[in-house]
Amino acid sequence: MNRLVNISFRLSLLVLMLALISGCNSSQSQNNGDETQPERRKSPVVIAHVKHNDTYIKIVYGQPYKRGRVIFGNLVPYGKVWRTGANEATEMTVTRDIMFGGKKVKGGTYALFTIPHKDDWTVILNNDLGQWGAFEYNSDSDYLRFTVHSEKIDQTVEAFTMKFGEVEDNVTTLTLMWDQTQVSIPIRFLDT
Repeated sequence: MNRLVNISFRLSLLVLMLALISGCNSSQSQNNGDETQPERRKSPVVIAHVKHNDTYIKIVYGQPYKRGRVIFGNLVPYGKVWRTGANEATEMTVTRDIMFGGKKVKGGTYALFTIPHKDDWTVILNNDLGQWGAFEYNSDSDYLRFTVHSEKIDQTVEAFTMKFGEVEDNVTTLTLMWDQTQVSIPIRFLDT
C-alpha cells in the first residue's frame, strides 16, 4: 500500500512538473519571436479624416508626445524636412481633386512632409510612399510645395495633433498643433 501511494505521488509530481515546463515554454513563444503580435509603439497611429459630398480626405500619422521636451527648433529642428509626426512618414489620401494650400491636388495618396521654421512652414506632398521617417526623403519626388504661416498659441498641446475643421461653403482647414505651435492649411473641395 505504501508503495502504491509513493508511485501515485511521484506520478502527480511528474505531471505537475511537465505542466509547469509546458506553460513556461508556451509563454516564451508568445512573447519572443511571435511576428503576429503587433509591436507596442510609443507614438500611436492616428487617422484624421473629413468627407464632403463625394470627396474623402484621410491622413494617417504617428502621434508623438511632448513629454517635457522642447519641440520645434530642438527635437524637430528648424529648416529640416520632418515626417510630420512619428514613425513612418505621414500619408494623405484624397479620393478626388482638391485645392490644398491654394494648390490643386489630384486624387491619390501622397507622403506629407513639412519643413518647420519659426514663423512659417513649408508643406510638401511627395510621391514616394512607405517611407520610414524622412531619412530617404527625395525632393525630386515632390508633387508640390507651398508655405503657410505658423503661430504661437497660448495652450500647450501635449500630443501632436492633426484635425480638420467643419466644412462650410466647400472649405475646411487642416490644423496641425504641437507644443505651443499651430499651422493651418486651407482646403477647398472642388465641384465635380
